Amino acid sequence: MSGSGDSNEAVNRLLSQDPLREVNSKREKKKVVRDFICNVQFWRMALLWTISLIFSYLKLFYQSFFSPKSKCYPRCSPKHSIFASASVLKPVCIITGATSGLGAAAAYDLSMEGFYVVLVGRSSELLLEAISDVKSRNRDACLKAFEVNLCSFKSILKFKRSLLQWLCDSKMHSSIQLLINNAGILATSCRFTSEGYDQMVATNYIGAFCLTKVLLPLLENSPVPSRVVNVTSFTHWSVCCTHADRGTVSGKRFVKSKCYPYAHIYEYSKLCMLLFSYELHRQVGQMEKSQHLSVIAADPGAVKTNIMREIPSSVSQMAFFLLKVCGLLQSCATGVCSIVDAALASPEVSGVYFFGGKGRTLNSSPLSYDIELAKSLWETSCHLFQELQLASRLETVVSDNQEN
Repeated sequence: MSGSGDSNEAVNRLLSQDPLREVNSKREKKKVVRDFICNVQFWRMALLWTISLIFSYLKLFYQSFFSPKSKCYPRCSPKHSIFASASVLKPVCIITGATSGLGAAAAYDLSMEGFYVVLVGRSSELLLEAISDVKSRNRDACLKAFEVNLCSFKSILKFKRSLLQWLCDSKMHSSIQLLINNAGILATSCRFTSEGYDQMVATNYIGAFCLTKVLLPLLENSPVPSRVVNVTSFTHWSVCCTHADRGTVSGKRFVKSKCYPYAHIYEYSKLCMLLFSYELHRQVGQMEKSQHLSVIAADPGAVKTNIMREIPSSVSQMAFFLLKVCGLLQSCATGVCSIVDAALASPEVSGVYFFGGKGRTLNSSPLSYDIELAKSLWETSCHLFQELQLASRLETVVSDNQEN
């Protein structure tokens, strides 16, 4: 009897503690939300990003009705005769960050256009789910998935080897026709990659730069016009930083502050994508095959995706609600239009910034057209790329020596 009494008392004690635990949990959640809202980075997002978005739409409105220089580019299907080639029966499109959101939406749209879509993501499980979803809506979709961590140069090199092997095994031409650098994160805490870079900068920019450099020979080798589409953001308008030194590009310069400046870093990474796009466009113009390769930046606007997953849910839900009320929030199916417009624009279109869907383009911020800043960013990025290449070769040599 005493044993039974003791157990009942223990159960009652646990039950009595549950409400306390629940209260403490609610208090902790409220504290997290309060601390997040009191952070200057939150107000940078809430104010500057909203202003940047509204400003972009106002520019689009003014340009559509009052500017004679307004340009809209119609879509050009890969089935068009200009893409006809005996060696490329089905153009290959690579999309990073394709497990959900805009990447998954682009995968579906481009599969409908006749591309052989290669989905790239960090989770094999989510990649399989994305493929299943596309297949359920388009039974004829040609899809292939590769698990790649864009924060790891080693993973990027492995992806290239696997991609080449797959192209060979599938008896396809050793080239790709479209690369969409879509992967991106909004990290609210400081994290470093194995190479020592800030994870957000590495995912949003450095990884995209390295992947493009690694796959550039395959794009140049295409017997039909090829293209790079870099997904950027209206948040780049908030950047006033003009540094492109190693410390800034790697993200180390930002993390010296007491509070992790996640909003500032995100904006900077998206500005880098624009500067990179315009500089690569200029670099390509100096190449012999300039008529075959084009580079375009695409801005989907404000889209309801899971990119805000690290932000307290109550805050992100409120943000989405307010954007929806203001008519500024888009679904993935609508927001992806700018990306697909950029991907399907005629081959001669290059060095432009797509925004707002319907094939419309805008001028990005004046800072994004700073040629000297773009050149400086290019040089710094190339130095980082070369260092990563050297480190990878040394690792391979050491590994081979150990095996022997």
